[in-house]
Amino acid sequence: MAKYAVIKQNYEFRRAYHKGKSFVSPYLVTYCFKKKYGGIKIGITSGKKIGKAVARNRTRRVIREAYRSLYPELQGNWDLVFVARTATVYKKSTEIAVVMRKHLKEAGVLR
Repeated sequence: MAKYAVIKQNYEFRRAYHKGKSFVSPYLVTYCFKKKYGGIKIGITSGKKIGKAVARNRTRRVIREAYRSLYPELQGNWDLVFVARTATVYKKSTEIAVVMRKHLKEAGVLR
């Protein structure tokens, strides 16, 4: 399994929020920002509306696993930010992967 690059800097998150394209569903919000170089980097956020720390960590794990299942199909240079919503807590990674695939296909990230 390949290790994927992670967004850590605040300016990278802000750039994706302000300049990137967003795709919304009841379970997930996806921000996609096209870069000139650097490969694909992802960031996952879950706010306090989700619940306490256990629920927030679970949503991040579910989103990370859904992304990992789609990773081999991705192409290009993108910053991807996934924002968990309150309904994400009750979903499995396979259900989130379906939504994520739809968002990434619309953005042109998938092959």
